[in-house]
Amino acid sequence: MSTLSLDPRRTALILIDLMPRIIALDTAPLTGREVLERCVALAQATRTVGGLVVHVRVERPGVGVQPEGSELAPELDPQPGDLEIVKRTVGAFHQTGLDDALRARDISTVALAGIATNFGVESTGRVADEHGYDTLYLTDAMTGLDGHAHDFAVSYVFPRFGTTCTGTEYVAALSG
Repeated sequence: MSTLSLDPRRTALILIDLMPRIIALDTAPLTGREVLERCVALAQATRTVGGLVVHVRVERPGVGVQPEGSELAPELDPQPGDLEIVKRTVGAFHQTGLDDALRARDISTVALAGIATNFGVESTGRVADEHGYDTLYLTDAMTGLDGHAHDFAVSYVFPRFGTTCTGTEYVAALSG
């Protein structure tokens, strides 16, 4: 991806469902812990160059108390300037204010990572494309509930809705 070039101030790293109860799921090809570690490093790299970090977590609608482990993983250590989005559907855009928040910050590119590839990440990416964002899928910073489904999304679905790249390629493009 040597041609990948990003304006950090117009780029948002969107981290999907990095919550203890999701990180603990049986995932493939990576463990939730591996994805979390990679996402923590990507968030720091994004902040360092002035990019926006968006933490997305899910809450179950219609219940008084969320399941244990529904908070963001403490390792994420959200910083001032980061954005937290609470979703109640699979994707991060529906009735969350995410699109308005990104537009208010003049964001044109979203980079997606997190858990699970075929659910929160894919759903968010499809809608990001519909909203006209340049969408990056950080393929080594996400994992699925099934390895074959993850591989299919990365090789077949994501290239139709955006650009696939590694976290290293993303950081290099941000750093210019």
